[in-house]
Formats: sequence, C-alpha cells, structure tokens
Amino acid sequence: MNLYPLKFKPILKERLWGGTKLKEVLSKNIESDITGESWELSGVEGDISKVANGALVGTSLHSLMDDQGEALLGKGVVERFGNEFPILIKFIDAKQDLSIQLHPNDELAKERHNSFGKTEMWYIMDADPGAKLIVGFNKDVEKEEYVKSLEEGTLTDLMNYEEVGEGDTFFINTGKIHAIGAGVLLAEIQQTSDITYRVFDFNRKDKEGNLRELHTSLAVDAIDYEKKDDFKVDYPKQKDIVNPMVDCPYFKTNFMELSQSMKLDLSQRDSFTIYMCVGGTATINNDWGSAPIKKGETILVAASSSYVKIDTQGAKLLEVTI
Repeated sequence: MNLYPLKFKPILKERLWGGTKLKEVLSKNIESDITGESWELSGVEGDISKVANGALVGTSLHSLMDDQGEALLGKGVVERFGNEFPILIKFIDAKQDLSIQLHPNDELAKERHNSFGKTEMWYIMDADPGAKLIVGFNKDVEKEEYVKSLEEGTLTDLMNYEEVGEGDTFFINTGKIHAIGAGVLLAEIQQTSDITYRVFDFNRKDKEGNLRELHTSLAVDAIDYEKKDDFKVDYPKQKDIVNPMVDCPYFKTNFMELSQSMKLDLSQRDSFTIYMCVGGTATINNDWGSAPIKKGETILVAASSSYVKIDTQGAKLLEVTI
C-alpha cells in the first residue's frame, strides 16, 4: 500500500464554550457558532478519523492500522501501544472559559477507568488581548484548603493565571489543575484519552438548563497540590531548522519555522510523524506522494517513509512523533 502523506477529515465538536474562530482563523467548515474543537487525528472509539485525500479517501485510521500497522505507526509504537493510536491531535477555540479540570495519571486512569492518563501540551495560535490560561495553583495548597475553596466558591482565588500570546507553549502533566481561558485558539497534542475530572464550571448550564456534572470526589486524590513552575515551555525558535520543544514519554514535539524547503531523513525514525500547520502553507512529500497543508491543517506521514520533504516559502509547523 502506498502510504502517501495522509490528511484526515476534521471531526468537529460543539461545546458550550466554543465559538467561530475555527472557521474565521483556520477555515474549518463549521455549522455551529459554538464549535469548540476540531479533532484532526483521532483513534478514540466513536470518533475514528477517516482519510480525506488521495486513493485511500474514506478509509478509517483503524483500518489502516489493521492493514499496515508497522508500516504506518512504526514497529516500536505497535509493540508499545498495540492497536491503539497513541495520541489525539486537536485545534481548540475557547470563546468562553473552559471548566477548571485535571486529568489522572496512567496508574489511576488504568485502575479507575481502564484507560491511559492524559498528558497534553498546548501551542497558542491566536489570543485576544488579555486572554489567559489557568495552570496550577498560585501557592502550595493543602487538600483540605482546596476542598474548602470548592465549598465556598473561592477556587479561582487559588489559581495561577498566565496571560498568553501566539507561540506560547505549555506542557500540562497529569494531576495539574488547568483551564483554557476565553479568547484563546490553540493546538493541542495529548495522549489518547478522554478522561477528564471537571472540578469547577462557573455554574454554567447546558442547553437543557442543567448544571454540568462535576467530578469533585474523583479529583481530590488525583490533584497535584504543589505549586510548580514546570509548565511554560521555553524553546528555541531558529528559522529553517528543527527546534526541540517537548520530549516526554508519550510524545515528542518540535517547532519549525521555514522560509525555504527542507528535506529530512526518516530512515532511522521508528515512528509516524505528524505535521500540524500553525502558520503559512507548505507541501509535504514522501516516497509515495505529496499533500498540501495550510494553517489549521494536519498531515500524517507513515513510519515507513524514508524521507520527508517540506516545500515552502513560509510555514510554521509542529512536528510530532512518539
């Protein structure tokens, strides 16, 4: 099978807090004014991505994995994750604040939900003036103090706020309390998991007028109560080279700002490669073909590719591998 650079049909998600930037900034074909997420590459049950380009159009990611597992993913990835696609790629538009939440670690997620945990990273693509994220606590907090703040409605007083702009990058490890603030458009790379413990939702109601479910008791033993300054990613931004950003056990991400074409040798890389375009345009080429990519699009390059050539006169890309 010729595994040319693969694009997938975005899976669009309505959210209470969503808006219209996925259309206005990223040219997504949204049908709702509260579209919060575009799942670009997903192996989550019920939301399996399907190929959108070339001869394999309409083929599901799982079918490709069944037929071409090692060629698509890499031998080491298959040995580690089996028939699970290990990461989930999204673009997120927050017109309103998201709920304050956290994700359990692998051990707790396995024990409670038979799932992976959810380590994630965010790359800010667009932010309204003054837009902020919540990341962690603003001081070391005792469990009892946290519970009391929930009871008294003062949790936000304990939160650490970070004002953000384009290019800012954050690594959100498991247990870290966090929220995306209103006015932020970002690219998210995460472990394949949908396990979220929502602890405060600003008393919002859904379309039926109901308060959204909170997971207070589950969250208490999953939270990291220590104030840590380990979340803002300081990465090099040199042009026309591959700049390392994040290297964790679940994924590796590099940043590339290209003003000219670049060819990379992939012959020793035992992993698929994902390119998320966060600015400009390019054409991604491998042994079997090519595909165009523009801001707000994502391409999967098979592990069996011996090279990738990125043709561009100006593009910003996130390169993601395992």
